[in-house]
Amino acid sequence: MARWTIDEPTTLDFDGVVALRATLIAGSVSVLASDERPAIIIGDVDGPPLAVSHEAGMLTVSHEKLWEGVLTWLRTQRARATITVTVPHDCPVSLNLVSADAVVTGMTVRTSIKSASGDVTLDGVAGAIDANTVSGAIEAQGLDGTVSFTSVSGDLSLAGASIERLSARTVGGRIAADVDLPGECRIEVNSVSGEVALRIPESTGAQISLNSAAGRIETSFPELEHQDRTVSRSVNGKIGDGSGRLAVNTVSGAVTLLGRAEDDAPGIDAPGMEK
Repeated sequence: MARWTIDEPTTLDFDGVVALRATLIAGSVSVLASDERPAIIIGDVDGPPLAVSHEAGMLTVSHEKLWEGVLTWLRTQRARATITVTVPHDCPVSLNLVSADAVVTGMTVRTSIKSASGDVTLDGVAGAIDANTVSGAIEAQGLDGTVSFTSVSGDLSLAGASIERLSARTVGGRIAADVDLPGECRIEVNSVSGEVALRIPESTGAQISLNSAAGRIETSFPELEHQDRTVSRSVNGKIGDGSGRLAVNTVSGAVTLLGRAEDDAPGIDAPGMEK
């Protein structure tokens, strides 16, 4: 196993990387898909040094003496690093972040991200995507595949995505998605107080179920049936051929479902979906 301890700007390259695991307390990490030789570029390192290892194709990056580093950061805010990693498109990626921000682009197999308060940007990522955050925001565009999202107060924003399955759960985070839903897609969103705003093509075929105990529900699909009860509201019905399924459940969060004309470009700044 090759191992390095790094406390200053450094560049390393590798014969091959089959998986990436990075743990970062603060700072930023960028993971870029590339056909070039895998490499890691480490910029400023403030506080505990980074430990980099490469064994059997597994590339691992972490602060040395990680938990001591977390305590140092809590006391002094000194446990930061700036990292850029280039790996093959089909390299599984696992990121564990405390307050560090992350950017991931072009990956095609599996991307797993756990973040406390850092913000995450995903661009052109495909395959299985698993994002868990406490208060950090997840912003994504051009996704293709399945998405699992869990947060306490962190927001999720999706634009220009083709989603086979979306499972999103949040307590108070806002969920805004402007996506294409191919074939027998499945979308399930659960929120306590966070607002949910979805925009899908008007030609989408899906069974729709929108429910809220105390939040308002609005939709631009006239074929859906509204029901207002004493303690709850719901909108249900079928659009198109009904081949997919879209279900949203909230306690007090507002729910908005909009249709998008075929010639409209997707975007989370669409009318009724402003952040």
